[in-house]
Amino acid sequence: MNRNHLSTAAALLAAALFAAQPALAQTYPDHLIKIVVPTSAGGGNDAMARIVGNKLAERLKQPVIIENKAGGNGAIASEFVAKSAPDGYTLLFGYIATHGINPALSKVPYDPVKDFAPIGMIAEAQEVLVVHPSVKANTVAELIALAKAKPGSLSYASAGNGTAPHISGELFKRLAGIDMLHVPYKGSSPAVTDTLGGTTQVMFPSLVAANQFIKAGKLRALAVTGSKRSAMFPSLPTIAEAGVPGFQITQWYGFFAPAKTPPAVVDRLNRELVAIMKDPDTQKKFADQGADVVTNTPAEFGRFVQSELGKWGKFIAEAKITAD
Repeated sequence: MNRNHLSTAAALLAAALFAAQPALAQTYPDHLIKIVVPTSAGGGNDAMARIVGNKLAERLKQPVIIENKAGGNGAIASEFVAKSAPDGYTLLFGYIATHGINPALSKVPYDPVKDFAPIGMIAEAQEVLVVHPSVKANTVAELIALAKAKPGSLSYASAGNGTAPHISGELFKRLAGIDMLHVPYKGSSPAVTDTLGGTTQVMFPSLVAANQFIKAGKLRALAVTGSKRSAMFPSLPTIAEAGVPGFQITQWYGFFAPAKTPPAVVDRLNRELVAIMKDPDTQKKFADQGADVVTNTPAEFGRFVQSELGKWGKFIAEAKITAD
């Protein structure tokens, strides 16, 4: 076959695939969909994925299952989905670690941009700056003053090197101009436990993880980490509002499909997710998880991921943070 024939064949194939997109959107899905969650069962990520999965199954009239693939701070699940068939039946419940922080910390077995088709963001959740009640600080300003008076005397716990609470602590140290000792744990639960016991004095847990302890007076909340106050604790200022300009970090969550998933399928999933997240029942359940509903288009989500990779890549390099 000569070059002209090859070119014609390629053009016809491309045209056929393009023409098939609307039909594919109409027939999708026709069997079980798997949502891969990069954390263990029972955590906040898992709970949110299950809420959406149940609603998605109702809307698509097909079974939707959750498969937890914890490990590598999300890398194991991300690699699995990246290498899955690009047909819309295997989706990743990604978040700030998989498509924001991890790729800047170490070499991951996937490309966060090239290996995925962004479907859409669904929510973001704030962390909260808390201290053990023995710490003589009732405000962010007082905590900073205490840390400056005794450099290195305060320690902050995290769920592990490279996790969002770790990045939050390092960002706070850098912007506030203070020194605190980082104590990494293998997960949020032991980090919270040691902060409750006073072994560590400061932490940036999720609002859901800290909620009951704040209300019981076992932890003192000073501020939230996002750009606006939280409905869960409206009296708490943001860290930026409390005197640390430029501080902002939120855990965000969204869905990804493998790269080359047909745009018609991606668009269909995006429409379903937006409808699910507009449901008052969904919004209440997410509020109970300390999360605010945020939706966007696949293109907007893709641009957001690019901005997160740039933002955290720059900060992690400048702060010389490593995953080890």
